[in-house]
Parts: sequence; C-alpha cells; structure tokens
Amino acid sequence: MTESASPYIASPRVTVLGVQAGDPPFRIVEIDGEVVSTATSMTDVILVAAAAGITIHDLDDPETVRWVGGGKFTWHPR
Repeated sequence: MTESASPYIASPRVTVLGVQAGDPPFRIVEIDGEVVSTATSMTDVILVAAAAGITIHDLDDPETVRWVGGGKFTWHPR
C-alpha cells in the first residue's frame, strides 16, 4: 500500500518567544533553534529574519513563523 500524502510536519525556521518584561518589553527571536536577537515589534522580527537570509511574506504563516506566548500583536507582558 502506497500513500500519496506525506506525514511531514513543517517546522518553522523562525520562533518568536513570549514577551519579557523590560523597558521596552521584548521578545526573544530564535532562528533554526538558536537565539539570535530580541524584538520589540513585528518589524524587528522581519528584519532579524532578513539578516539571516529568510524572507517573511506572511507573519501568520505557521510554516514560516512560530509565535509562542501570544501572536504577532502581543508585545506587552500580561
């Protein structure tokens, strides 16, 4: 029996972790599982990814960016 569908689950290269208290609050950005920078806005996430050679066309695409502890609009601690 051959299956045409693949059980492959994509793992995004960019992960944005939960908001950290600070002045201003920030989020840690990982690329390929390695901490590379902090971000205080969505723009920072795009710039950090671009510096690593990753173009982000859609911040809502789960195959591109994984948001942990809140989505792209979460930039203040709860």
